[in-house]
Amino acid sequence: MGEGVWVRGFGWRHAGRRGWAVRGVELRVERGEKVLLLGASGAGKSTLLAALAGLLPEDSGEHEGSIEIDGRPVDEARDRVGIVFQDPQSQLVMARSGDDVAFGLENRGVPAGQIWPRVDEALHRVGFPYHRDRSTAALSGGEQQRLALAGVLALRPGLLLLDEPTANLDPAGAALIRAALTRAVDADTTLILVEHRVAEALPLVDRVVVLEPGGGVRADGPPEAVFAAHGDALAAEGVWVPGREIPPRRAAGPAGEVLLTAEQLGQPPRLAATDLTVRAGEALAVLGPNGVGKSTLALLLGGLLRPGTGRLAASPELAGTDSRTAPHRWRAPVLTRRIGSVFQNPEHQFVTGTVFDELALGPRRTGASESAVHDRVTELLSRLRLDRLAAANPYTLSGGEARRLSVATALATAPRLLICDEPTFGQDRRTWRELVDLLADLRDAGHGLVTITHDADFVAALADRTLALAPPDTGPARP
Repeated sequence: MGEGVWVRGFGWRHAGRRGWAVRGVELRVERGEKVLLLGASGAGKSTLLAALAGLLPEDSGEHEGSIEIDGRPVDEARDRVGIVFQDPQSQLVMARSGDDVAFGLENRGVPAGQIWPRVDEALHRVGFPYHRDRSTAALSGGEQQRLALAGVLALRPGLLLLDEPTANLDPAGAALIRAALTRAVDADTTLILVEHRVAEALPLVDRVVVLEPGGGVRADGPPEAVFAAHGDALAAEGVWVPGREIPPRRAAGPAGEVLLTAEQLGQPPRLAATDLTVRAGEALAVLGPNGVGKSTLALLLGGLLRPGTGRLAASPELAGTDSRTAPHRWRAPVLTRRIGSVFQNPEHQFVTGTVFDELALGPRRTGASESAVHDRVTELLSRLRLDRLAAANPYTLSGGEARRLSVATALATAPRLLICDEPTFGQDRRTWRELVDLLADLRDAGHGLVTITHDADFVAALADRTLALAPPDTGPARP
């Protein structure tokens, strides 16, 4: 059938699911084409990439149709395909950077004399700034992702798949990855990219394919033609079409009382000493490049980590009778009612077997009646477009769906203070706006909100105040 990708009537349904993750996909991608794969959250983009990479075992679901890579069935063509995921840490397996790139070559049986020249070539192509002996643990998120990309490029794949490769990175790190891709991908390498932020991705591609959530392909063609013909409809359905602005949600009133006060709060060497206040009725956005300790600060503010330096004090309004006790010493049920936390990795907080039960867990622990629990869970399922997944296992959700569920579990009990680490990660335009509205409603009802985020649009839409963290050796945080 020739070189390139053939997808014929492909569909996949995860084991235990009623609905198909993706279905009815007809797609032909010629060798050397650069394709941006779009669609609303849950449309099956990541599932299709996993299928193209041969990462969907037959015993993990049901499939229909076929996929061929360069004329071979996908399970016989895995040596022709490389994939880079959202989280670079999931792909790094060795302690030294050069060894990590060499790992895949050794597994493929590349002759020993060819391995290190190919390692050095791949590191150079992605602009890796260190020697191959550099510790992988010492790399920033953007550097780790460039290393992961080098590990894939060293294998010289004919088809390169990228599943939101900049999603976990700060703007500077994301720009470095896009620059590395522009420099490193050969003209005859076929590229299929999933990326929510379309405007930044367009310079990398020459074709856009939009998956229909109900099955099939909605649109396919040059970016300008696709957006001219379908832009308004796609934006309404959740695609981040360039040029469609979203109005901000300004606070309904002035900030209220102080809920938390941090004085020289730190966790050496991950987080430098930081001063801040968190107020009721205010959304505080914490900014800064990867590696400055933003997630560590979120754990400290959430009472989930004992401070290494300084102190964290809760006001009587937040702490009640525990106002003389630091939040990390509060009993777990009390902490949950007062301070809700949304972790950077959603799967770290799922503890039940269904999406419905995950949302119901918090309200039930607070003693709410079953009718009240049902009403609250049903509302959140609907607003965050998770209703069709109520009976699904949380661990089978897509990245965007899992993020919405993690935020919803924290919202279910409406805690006085909510700490969110990257709450808009992996969202399409529609669910992004719904999350902004839910968080704005919580703030306007007098609750405190702290968000750790790289999302400049989110900051512009919701934040009343920002705090920029600096690396530990460059001075204090800047309000």
